[in-house]
Amino acid sequence: MDPTVEGGNAKEDEGLGFGRSLPAPSVQELVRNDSNWVPERYIQEPKYRPVGSLISHNSTGIPVINMSLLAQGDADELQKLDFACKDWGFFQITHHRVAEEVTSNTKTAVATFFDLPQKEKKKYAMAENDVQGYGQGYIVSEEQKLDWCDLAFLMTYTDKHKRFKKWPLNCTRLQVFEKYSTEINKLVEEVFAHLSLLLGLERESLQKMHREIRLGTRMNYYPCCSRPILGIGVSPHSDGSSLTFLPQDDEITSLQIKHHRRWVPVKPISNAIVVNIGDAVESWSNGMYKSIEHRAVISEKKARISIATFVLPEDETIIGPVPRGVASCQPKMYKNIEYVDYIRYSLSRKMDGKANIEYLKV
Repeated sequence: MDPTVEGGNAKEDEGLGFGRSLPAPSVQELVRNDSNWVPERYIQEPKYRPVGSLISHNSTGIPVINMSLLAQGDADELQKLDFACKDWGFFQITHHRVAEEVTSNTKTAVATFFDLPQKEKKKYAMAENDVQGYGQGYIVSEEQKLDWCDLAFLMTYTDKHKRFKKWPLNCTRLQVFEKYSTEINKLVEEVFAHLSLLLGLERESLQKMHREIRLGTRMNYYPCCSRPILGIGVSPHSDGSSLTFLPQDDEITSLQIKHHRRWVPVKPISNAIVVNIGDAVESWSNGMYKSIEHRAVISEKKARISIATFVLPEDETIIGPVPRGVASCQPKMYKNIEYVDYIRYSLSRKMDGKANIEYLKV
């Protein structure tokens, strides 16, 4: 069986205009065909393997933010959020209003998709000119080392931007995504309101700076790997979004973030959602809040899925230091650029830590 995820029909959809990723074998199918084989392209160079890199096993310092306290105007909780964005770039939120059932149903829908036969999934493959659909991302050369991961990417919010042509037209599943995206968007608006105030801006400033908020959802499938110490689920990178929202798998600690030059495993908290600062907010805040390098490791014992929702500004939105509030109190460190130009640049390169942010700097 040929496990390659091939491109679809580009004429069916004009695509996002962000760029493209080269096709690559489906890791899930490779494992189905031979669960003991790890092809050479998935064996990372020793310096990029999780084993041997500096690991901190103390993840108690990763801030946990109580959204209920923030909503009540708790000053201490707001300062904790400020510290999280400045020092960690990551935090977990609890007591949010995204129902556990909604998250669970979304995870089930994603798992159902990846359980489909490969022939069926290939009907929803990425087109040649697009990153939406089923396949892989950030593959820019035939020699590049690959992540141990298959993915599907969809625009899921708003009605104007969502694209479900690359998803099985099953009403129940579509309703699940629509419900989840609506709930996440409400949470996005809450978090933006608090961050705006911390940056010395009006409460709705960050939301308005997007022009219109878009949500893009990346669904990852990580098969079991017979030699997990040799590979990586997702290579180290920072996110090109403004914020990213990720409900974790309660059973497996796989997300690691780089904090003070050490990799810190993020231990899941039941029904919590991990939020991280993206490159756009780093630019808008003039480096006050920083996007942080992170990666996903793989397991020999259990396959898993993850669902990351990226908050994306409109294409023509200008990212660059805001000329007011706290970002204006120091020399300008980032240039002004249209968001779409930055996304096109980042998608034309492989994931490589914080390398892309240099493109934004003055």
